[in-house]
Amino acid sequence: MEAKASTMHSHCLEIAMEAHKVVTPPPMSTLQKLKIRLKETFFPDDPLRQFKGQPTKKKLILGAQYIFPILQWGPNYSLKLFKSDIVAGLTIASLAIPQGISYAKLANLPPIVGLYSSFVPPLVYAVLGSSRDLAVGPVSIASLILGSMLRQEVSPSKDPLLFLQLAFSSTFFAGLFQASLGLLRLGFIIDFLSKATLIGFMAGAAIIVSLQQLKSLLGITNFTKQMGLVPVLSSVFHNRKEWSWQTIVMGFCFLVLLLLARHVSMKRPKLFWVSAGAPLVSVIVSTLLVFASKANNHGISVIGKLQEGLNPPSWHMLHFHGSHLGLVVKTGLVTGILSLTEGIAVGRTFAALKDYQVDGNKEMIAIGLMNVVGSSTSCYVTTGAFSRSAVNHNAGAKTAASNIVMSVTVMVTLLLLMPLFQYTPNVVLGAIIVSAVVGLIDIPAAYQIWKVDKYDFIVLLCAFLGVIFISVQDGLAFAVGLSIFKILLQITRPKIVMLGNIPGTQIYRNLHHYKEAVRVPGFLILSIEAPINFANITYLNERILRWIEEYEAEEDSKKQSSLQFVILEMSAVSAIDTSGVSLFKDLRKAMEKKGFELVLVNPLGEVMEKILKADEAQDFMRPDSLYLTVGEAVASLSSTMKDQSSTM
Repeated sequence: MEAKASTMHSHCLEIAMEAHKVVTPPPMSTLQKLKIRLKETFFPDDPLRQFKGQPTKKKLILGAQYIFPILQWGPNYSLKLFKSDIVAGLTIASLAIPQGISYAKLANLPPIVGLYSSFVPPLVYAVLGSSRDLAVGPVSIASLILGSMLRQEVSPSKDPLLFLQLAFSSTFFAGLFQASLGLLRLGFIIDFLSKATLIGFMAGAAIIVSLQQLKSLLGITNFTKQMGLVPVLSSVFHNRKEWSWQTIVMGFCFLVLLLLARHVSMKRPKLFWVSAGAPLVSVIVSTLLVFASKANNHGISVIGKLQEGLNPPSWHMLHFHGSHLGLVVKTGLVTGILSLTEGIAVGRTFAALKDYQVDGNKEMIAIGLMNVVGSSTSCYVTTGAFSRSAVNHNAGAKTAASNIVMSVTVMVTLLLLMPLFQYTPNVVLGAIIVSAVVGLIDIPAAYQIWKVDKYDFIVLLCAFLGVIFISVQDGLAFAVGLSIFKILLQITRPKIVMLGNIPGTQIYRNLHHYKEAVRVPGFLILSIEAPINFANITYLNERILRWIEEYEAEEDSKKQSSLQFVILEMSAVSAIDTSGVSLFKDLRKAMEKKGFELVLVNPLGEVMEKILKADEAQDFMRPDSLYLTVGEAVASLSSTMKDQSSTM
């Protein structure tokens, strides 16, 4: 079989083949290179391309539209679009009002703050946001983290005013961080939250959020302040005497109703209004039941009287100094990253469905400024929520005006309808939260990750278990650490594969992947499939030399022709540093001592340029040391070997 393959290969080499010259990249100054690198790093979308060749007046108009996207769709807004947006806006308002109250309680804030946060931020986003479908407001995960992190140092029950001040301050820093990422074009930072990390984190956080609602669903008064699975379950069973059967019955009934409504809408998307309206219907029905039966006097706790009127200013409540500054900055950073990731992911998801583009950096600025303004108007961290955005999308929203309609509806509620919520039972708010976060547990996505990448699944599992058993922020940090470790592992241990020839062709592929591929006698052909830098040159050097030793040992055992050429295929080496350049010089010296020749194939522009600059003796510029393809290298060098053997 080996003889047959060798014969076929020899026949293949006899075919006349012209070796193409490897051309050096066009010369560029250091300033030009720096300009290109900065542009690709910070402006990959080239936002200024729309201004090229435009008159000054047009540039001013385009600039205003870029900063304020409302100026793009506003001038062409029609009654037909408004009809669609008003239906969508009223629909998401019916969901936003009960969710806003519920999520504020989840963050240990006064319920009215949740409504404030559903009024001002949507107005800001409608002016600055580029998504047509994103419905903004408080979200469960950010509410949970904000409340749990601040509660580590300040008690919301013992010192509610300070807790509220720290919440607004954290929101300010979250918005400042988000807007800064957008302005400085540093959005790639949030990419360190991989899909596996987010799926595991969201699922764990959903369970923690649901467990926290056992306080409301069971009617427990003395509930643990800890977030972990074990402390919560321990608190639940240690306080069995506080369980209220009236609360349990009401909570169970409304939770079943909400989950059933969600199931119906998932099975039949056209019935989106069922799950969208179910929370508000639950609030209205439960409030009427409590008011009519005076259930608040029989063990069912209620929200109580809520303050009427629009958002009071809160800029004077922001803390920029003092002993809690570190806490609010850290809380703002964590909640800012998570809410930003969720908002952009949701916006891009629905943009893909409607075939339009969402500018990630503009979204960061919009969400950031929305939170900065919100922190000065009694709002806490807000972003684009998946559940509300899905309802907005299914309800037929055409522009961001649906957020304005929702905001106006919330404004009317704040001005006129606050007394109606006085008898709303807390148990129903708990049921609304549980039904909302159930959708964050994505089992099919977790199973898909398990099938595709076991390491990613371990990251997912660590995020999930870390959130449940340790804490929300520590679980997230551990999962992000594992993801970064995976990246470092890929950098420091790059993949190298041995290539063989597919008989009858000039194609060379991985020997372990393509079983029909065969080795070429006298050649060791290796493909490096990663950038080369200071972090991996030691590994690459040791691994290549070990390949050579293994190849020689195998040839000696088979009594085949000795190794003469080591070919490094470099098409996948996208970058190299000075340490990487020295690797090739060291390899050449080591191989010359053994009597081999080092041949490079298809080094890319930047890589080739650096190697040639460091190649003072021009060893790599010789015609027999640099080739465009592996096929050309083998054909040319085999011909040289044949000529040498015939001469001898």
